[in-house]
Amino acid sequence: MRTHLLKTLASIILLLTVSCVSNSQEKWITLFDGETLDGWSVHSGFASYKVEDGCIVGTATKGSPNSFLCTDREYGDFILEFEVLLEDDELNSGVQFRSQIAPQELVFWFRNDQGSYQKVTIPTDRVYGYQVEIAAGGGSGGVYDEARRAMMPWWPEEGSKESKVFQKKEWNAFRIECKGDAIKTIVNGVLVSDFRDGLTDKGIIGLQVHDVGDNPTPYQVRWKNIRLLPLK
Repeated sequence: MRTHLLKTLASIILLLTVSCVSNSQEKWITLFDGETLDGWSVHSGFASYKVEDGCIVGTATKGSPNSFLCTDREYGDFILEFEVLLEDDELNSGVQFRSQIAPQELVFWFRNDQGSYQKVTIPTDRVYGYQVEIAAGGGSGGVYDEARRAMMPWWPEEGSKESKVFQKKEWNAFRIECKGDAIKTIVNGVLVSDFRDGLTDKGIIGLQVHDVGDNPTPYQVRWKNIRLLPLK
């Protein structure tokens, strides 16, 4: 009788464990279905985005300002994971998170590094906010305040192991964790940024193709396995 009871309890525990794992897995949201750009739209510039071999491919366009392929939905507290590949070391990129799209021309006032107030004006449709850096030359995983404070206060120190985690011409795994005002970025398993900032607690996700000025080279960046886990 006792043996039977123990087996029954073990079965219940196993079922509960499997159920919990299953429920945890179901909470992840796939932001890119691998086939279409449904749920995304381009803002700020006119670089091109397409789906190729299960990846989102962003291609730099001569004369375009910074361009962003943005989610139509906003997210607050979450874990965001994705993989990214820079086809050329000359192109730097980034992924916006908790960011906004200007509904009209906006003016921001912030104090600069010298303590003086600085005016920043951005046009309609400009994407602004937190951006995790993606760059072959160093700094990947650092966080930049795109088109707003235009500062890099959360940046890996030059020469540190954190500044060298990005692998050139290979797929790199990024993870961004946002909970309240706590923000962390992890690149290829290495913690790069860990800070607190409460300026924005909710916003879109955006894939950046950087401005290349008059350079006609069609630099490309690829993203895949983009998923998000909402946090309560």
